[in-house]
Amino acid sequence: MAEAEPWEENHENSMKKMENCNKDLEKLLEEMEKITVRAAWMTYNIVTIHTNPSLANSMKRLEDSFLRCKERVERRWQEVLQE
Repeated sequence: MAEAEPWEENHENSMKKMENCNKDLEKLLEEMEKITVRAAWMTYNIVTIHTNPSLANSMKRLEDSFLRCKERVERRWQEVLQE
């Protein structure tokens, strides 16, 4: 089998590097999109809370209830797995 020419190897390496760079850029773009969405929701929540202060208390109670429920479901799931 004939060996690849050095310029062919360089070309292949360059192409692989570009592909890896493109994948990395796509991942970074996805992360930036997620961060942007989170920032938009945070802004919305801040405006909403300032508009209606009692909403903050309601949201806190809702979050606490959700976390308690989640904990119970996780505990129950562990019990089911152990059976």
